[in-house]
Amino acid sequence: MNTNSIKTVCPKNPTTPTTPTNSAAGPTGSAWEITPELVTAPDATLLRRAYYAEVAGRYWKRSVTEAEIDEGLEDFPDDGLLPPTGQFVVGRLGGEPLACGGIRLLALVTAELTKVYVDPRARGTGGGAALLEALEEAGRALGAERVRLDTRSDLVEARALYARHGYAEIPAYKSGPYAEHWFEKPLV
Repeated sequence: MNTNSIKTVCPKNPTTPTTPTNSAAGPTGSAWEITPELVTAPDATLLRRAYYAEVAGRYWKRSVTEAEIDEGLEDFPDDGLLPPTGQFVVGRLGGEPLACGGIRLLALVTAELTKVYVDPRARGTGGGAALLEALEEAGRALGAERVRLDTRSDLVEARALYARHGYAEIPAYKSGPYAEHWFEKPLV
């Protein structure tokens, strides 16, 4: 495991300002900056709530209440998204927090993506690609040789993003009420 990468991707104190782990220019010329943050940091919390509101709302085909968001976040905690078992990142475009994602180790050489989200206002600007690149880099720093994820059938944009970036559909590696498609990508 390369400890230099860990220092860059997974700082010991994720609340300390860091050099972006990744940046990519969107079509407007603004650059995406992807930085590690505590999952409980204010921007990370707002983005996780937005993520849950969107995925739950799409599933239930209606707007969700704040209480339902609270319950969903409690039912699906963000365990393992801190070094040394994982990392959470926030993506900013033009300084505005508009994307997030997490990676955690499932096993010694297998990591899992979770909570990958780009605000609808920023979709199509390269944020998803920038998130994946930063999260894959974090996975390598954690020692992962492959990364997996699960998603739902109705999240067609997410499935297309993963396929565009080298993720292949695989048989189910775990079960869950919202897991309908499973993907994997080698990191080495």
